[in-house]
Amino acid sequence: MSNDSKEVLSTAAPVQRRTLLKGTAGILAAGVFPAVHSADPIVLRYLGTAVNQDKEIAEKFKSDTGGKVVIQYVAVTTDDVLKRAITSPNSFDLLDSEYFQLRNLVPTGNLKGIDTKRIKNADKITSVFTTGKVAGKTIGDQGTAPKKVIFLEGEKSKTFASSPTQYMSLIPTTYNADTLGIRPDLIKRPITSWAELLNPEFKGKASILNIPSIGIMDAAMVVEAMGIYKYPDKGNMTKKEIDLTIKTLIEAKKQGQFRSLWKDFNESVNLMASGEVVIQSMWSPAVTAVRTKGIACTFQPLKEGYRSWASGFGMPSTLTGKKLDGAYEFINWFLDGWAGAYLNRQGYYSAVLETAKSKMDAYEWAYWMEGKPATQDIKSPHGDLLAKAGETRDGGSYEQRMGAVACWNALMDENVYMVQKWNEFVAA
Repeated sequence: MSNDSKEVLSTAAPVQRRTLLKGTAGILAAGVFPAVHSADPIVLRYLGTAVNQDKEIAEKFKSDTGGKVVIQYVAVTTDDVLKRAITSPNSFDLLDSEYFQLRNLVPTGNLKGIDTKRIKNADKITSVFTTGKVAGKTIGDQGTAPKKVIFLEGEKSKTFASSPTQYMSLIPTTYNADTLGIRPDLIKRPITSWAELLNPEFKGKASILNIPSIGIMDAAMVVEAMGIYKYPDKGNMTKKEIDLTIKTLIEAKKQGQFRSLWKDFNESVNLMASGEVVIQSMWSPAVTAVRTKGIACTFQPLKEGYRSWASGFGMPSTLTGKKLDGAYEFINWFLDGWAGAYLNRQGYYSAVLETAKSKMDAYEWAYWMEGKPATQDIKSPHGDLLAKAGETRDGGSYEQRMGAVACWNALMDENVYMVQKWNEFVAA
């Protein structure tokens, strides 16, 4: 879940993978939360990856709120989001970070605890984040499960709280459960396990994600599925476990298993669309992008479960006054329905399902969230055909997909060593 992009400053950026935001105006009209009043618009510098910064979201927010607050996107790579948040906390007003980065970020004191009493729908945030449960069932929490890092002891705390508090580190925006993508028309048989990624049957036609902290967790899912080793925590391996995982990858690579190692969203789409690769690590929107070309591609549910990720909004500890009020206004708007529906229509999941549902047609909700056959064609927010009437969503309902999460993206204690070993794999 990372994408490389040159840094840009704009009020609009293209969406490719995860998008964000929300929409319905009068959240603050009741006076419960401090509305923003100013002759000049308040500019919020929104730091995140370009794939999470969407022109339509910025424009909808501006339209719904009368232009009192304007979003200015600051797009950098995933790694640079963390670096900027640690080294230049005054260079942004709103942070879009992934939960796995918080173990490095929160101890710096650069993040302000977000006061949930100022967040209208805080009590409606899905339990995936707050308790690690889906429909009452506890899901896998290896790696950095959001429930481990979402609560802080106070507004100025540098430590995580072990139980729910008034303050959150990040207000969740977008999340999903990742798995393998396949070309069912070229494989022509059922695929049910992560182990298939290293099946010699697909020699020269497999690919894995070349982002170390994520790719190694996909590799660990494969190692476990093959029965080689069972990890106590795939998101925080020992050096010996890293060695074992990388050794398995290098052996497969030397035998010609991988057509390539992909780093870029578009690269993953092109590999699958061309048929050069028939099975690989994949993101849900990339599968969607292949389908919009009229090519069969499946985001394949696997018996061992999914590797999940999550992002959220944070605030720098120095944010005060009208900018602080503006940030709260934007976050409240984001959770009020429009942005959630916009996200759901792209295959992501929204933080507050109830408000998102209110902004979706019944047939859309049934397809995206309930796993039911589409009663009419399903289209993206931009009008692209994603599924024809009668088709069902890969992996089924929200409860089936998020309920089958095995682990979460993480940054290991041995990250420096892991990256060094991963680079050995890439160079092998």
